[in-house]
Amino acid sequence: MTTNRHTLPLHQSTRYELGLVVLLFLTWGTVFLDRMSLLYLAPFIAPDLRLSHTQLGLLVSALALAWAVSGLVLGAVSDRIGRRPVLVPAVFSFSLLSWVSGVVRSFGELFAVRILMGIAEGPTWSTITATVEESSAPERRGRNVGVVVSAAALVGLALAPVLTTQIAARVGWRGAFFVAGIPGILLGSLLWKFVREPARKLSETDHHIPHWREYLALLRHRNILLCCLAAAGFMNWLFVMNAFAPLYITEVSMNSATFAGLILGASGLGAFLWGWTLPWLSDYTGRKPALLFVALISAIVPLTYQITYLGSHPWLLAIAGFIANGGQGIAALALVLVPAESVPPEFAATAIGLTTLVGEVFGGTLAPAIAGNVADRYGLAAPLWIAAAGAVIVFCAGLFLRETAPHKPANPAARL
Repeated sequence: MTTNRHTLPLHQSTRYELGLVVLLFLTWGTVFLDRMSLLYLAPFIAPDLRLSHTQLGLLVSALALAWAVSGLVLGAVSDRIGRRPVLVPAVFSFSLLSWVSGVVRSFGELFAVRILMGIAEGPTWSTITATVEESSAPERRGRNVGVVVSAAALVGLALAPVLTTQIAARVGWRGAFFVAGIPGILLGSLLWKFVREPARKLSETDHHIPHWREYLALLRHRNILLCCLAAAGFMNWLFVMNAFAPLYITEVSMNSATFAGLILGASGLGAFLWGWTLPWLSDYTGRKPALLFVALISAIVPLTYQITYLGSHPWLLAIAGFIANGGQGIAALALVLVPAESVPPEFAATAIGLTTLVGEVFGGTLAPAIAGNVADRYGLAAPLWIAAAGAVIVFCAGLFLRETAPHKPANPAARL
C-alpha cells in the first residue's frame, strides 16, 4: 500500500491513536462550545434583540436543520474523498462565524448566521467520529469514541455555560462570541498539520468507493432505523432542555443568568463523566445495556429544574443534574458506535450522518421550535417535560437494537 504524510495504515501506532483522540477531543469540544453559546447567552441576547421564546426556538432549529443536511451530504463526500479535506475547512469556517455572531443587530441577521454556522459545523460530527472510529483498535473503539464525544459535555455543557455567562456579565454577549471563536482557529491549524487520513483497508486494491445507489441500502438496516429514532429523541432532549432550562431558571425560579450557567455547568460535568465511561464499559458489557441505562437516567434531568425544593438549594440542584445527566453517552452509542458498526466501513460516516440528519431534523429543528411555541402558550415548564420525553424515546428504541460490540462474536453485525 502506498502512503503519504497524511495517510496511515489501518494498524497504526498506539501513540498516534492517543494523540488523535486528544486532538479530536479538543476539536469536538470547541464545536459544541460555539454551537451551545447562543443558548447560554439567551438571557443576555433576548432583551437586547427583543427576541420571543418562539424566535429563540427558531434560532436553535435553523442551525440544527442546516447541520443535518450538511452533515449527511458532506459526511458522504468524506467517505469518498477523505476526512481531512472536509474537516479542516469546516473547523476554520465555524470559528469565523462565531465572530460574525457577535456583530449581528437583528433577529434576521442572527438567523442567517446560525444557518451558515450549521452548514459549517455539520460535517465536523461525522468526520471527527468516523476518523476516531476508523483509527482505533476494535478493543478500544468504544473508549476512544466515548472520550471524544464526551468533549461536548465537558466543554459545551460544563465549561461553556460558565465561561460564556461570566464573560457576557462583564463585557457583554458580543464579546463572549468573539472569545468562543478563538479555540477553533488554533485547533484548525493543528488538525491541518498533524491529523493523517485513516486508511480503511489494508491495500488500495481492496478499497471500495461506493456507488451513490448503495447509500440507499443503509435504510434496510434495522439498527440504522432504530438509531435514527434514538437520535431524534436524544436531540430533542439535548436542545430543548438546554434552550429552555436557562430561561426557566432565570424567569420562573428568578435566579441570575450566571447562576443558571453554574447549575448547567455542574450538569455538564456529569454528562462528561457518563459520556466517556459508559461507551468504554460498552466495550465489555455491550452497546445495548449501556444505552438503555443512560437513556433512563437522562430522562430525570429536565424535571429536576422544576422541583421547588432543589431550586432553593442550588447545591442539591447541581448534584442532581451531575448524577443524572448521561446524554453524551447516548450520543456516542446511538449516533456513532452502533450505526458505524452496523454497516460496512466505507459507509461509516454516511451512517453517522444519516442518523444525525434525522435527529437534527426532528429533535434539533422541529422540537425546539414547537417547544418555544408551547412555552409562549403554557409556560416554561412544558418544554422541560418535552425534553424528558425525548430520553424516553431513546430508551424505547434501544430495547429493539441488535448488539454490535466487537467483543460479541455471536453478533453478525459487529465489524472488526
